[in-house]
Amino acid sequence: MSASGPLGTLPGNKLAAYRGDCVQAAEANYCRPSAAAARQQESLSPPMNQEKVLIVEDEENERTGLAELVSSWGYRVETARDGADGLQKATHWSPSIVITDLKMPRMGGIELLGHLGQLAENAQTIAVILVTAQGTIDSAVQAMRMGAYDYITKPIDTNRLRTILANASALLGTRAELEATRRRLRDAGSLGRLTGSSRKMQEIFRLIEMVAPSTASVLITGASGTGKELVARTIHELSPRKDRTFVAINCAAIPETLMESEIFGHEKGAFTGALERRTGCFELAEGGTLLLDEIGEMPVGTQAKLLRVLEDRKVRRLGSKVETAVDVRVLASTNKVPDEAVARGELRSDLYYRLNVFNIHMPPLREHKEDIPGLVELLLAEMSNKHSRRVGAVSEAVLNQFNSYCWPGNVRELRNTIERAIIVCEAGVIETKHLPPGFGQAPLRTAASDPDAVRLGVGTTVEEAEKMLILKTLEATSNNKTRAAEILGISLKTLHNKLKEYGSVAADTTPVKEDA
Repeated sequence: MSASGPLGTLPGNKLAAYRGDCVQAAEANYCRPSAAAARQQESLSPPMNQEKVLIVEDEENERTGLAELVSSWGYRVETARDGADGLQKATHWSPSIVITDLKMPRMGGIELLGHLGQLAENAQTIAVILVTAQGTIDSAVQAMRMGAYDYITKPIDTNRLRTILANASALLGTRAELEATRRRLRDAGSLGRLTGSSRKMQEIFRLIEMVAPSTASVLITGASGTGKELVARTIHELSPRKDRTFVAINCAAIPETLMESEIFGHEKGAFTGALERRTGCFELAEGGTLLLDEIGEMPVGTQAKLLRVLEDRKVRRLGSKVETAVDVRVLASTNKVPDEAVARGELRSDLYYRLNVFNIHMPPLREHKEDIPGLVELLLAEMSNKHSRRVGAVSEAVLNQFNSYCWPGNVRELRNTIERAIIVCEAGVIETKHLPPGFGQAPLRTAASDPDAVRLGVGTTVEEAEKMLILKTLEATSNNKTRAAEILGISLKTLHNKLKEYGSVAADTTPVKEDA
């Protein structure tokens, strides 16, 4: 900052009285708020815990002046003379906010930002604010991409700086609250309304925790009844938008002729039967989260309009010429294999890529049966409360049947089974007689009863059995090699190599790299 003069000081190193205009002279380099602006700033009082702010600046006068200014707003302030000194003090003092100059000797602001991200348990636990000259705004934008909270240009507008500090403090408080909630839920073996201690569910919890604080779109895939909407609600509840509206719309349950009206809204008289204005889902979810459930069932024409809304962040009601800006995080779910839906023309590829910024796949219940006891306990409590019954357990025989059943309807079927049992249960324990008639008596899938089963005769070699299994799996997945590799538990590269060995027409001659 040496080229611009000291910041926030007058001769004698005293803070100036604010007069309402930007000052850039030998004795000052910041914008002073007007009296009205100063009164407005009184509402930006510092947090009760007095956030710790580290100011990193190589020019002593500017460093001291800025420290006095920020201290006058009620923050706890420490200073450092350059990036290296700032990193050392950040290590021991643990500030929540760092205001740093961009260019300094020994270590500049961008390099310091990188070190602070490594220092913090989570790169988002320290809000870094860059101070830059007009000519180095590109560097500040680069810093934002690296994780900086914000930047401010010289001469510093104190009104804007105070607002940035207040917003950073509020955001850090929200993140701390969300982190405390996350830890409490994880300690209880659950996340939001999801529960499960299996490896598969723990991985899903990890993905949810990773993506929830961001604004990224998420595509949630999995069979019907696996809990895709619960995943979406949990993402919302663990996000900074948790206090705003969560709106879910089931695209499979809405007639095609009403789809656009439900999503975008309509004006009175927009079409026959439009007797009054209707607010669409995007406007209802303003500031919050919108879940487009079963996105693969949305008409392709509506998908094109949805894509434009996602890109422009503006929505226009049917029959209106006015576009309304919307701030909505969009989540989507589908029980289809997205790649196959795209290939069949049911899902636009450009919309798929726009929604699939982050993917979470929910496994069928049969793949994580170790979670059944915990799910049963949770559902018993929920359904007993719903129906005002005192049913607190299931018998060992019932639990054994639950563990041996394939659950084609997944968690939804388990939920319905327990709800029915609680309604008919006369005591405090669910017995086998309380289960639906014929429950658990479905025949096992065998080579004799299942046309999709692989039949092996005596004398079949391991190599022959492997080939039959791979080709049968490809047939079952409609030649979706990625899905087949997942089912077989092998890499995509291994699958392609096997197909080349067999000389199969399903083989792809394009080299495939293994996932890192």
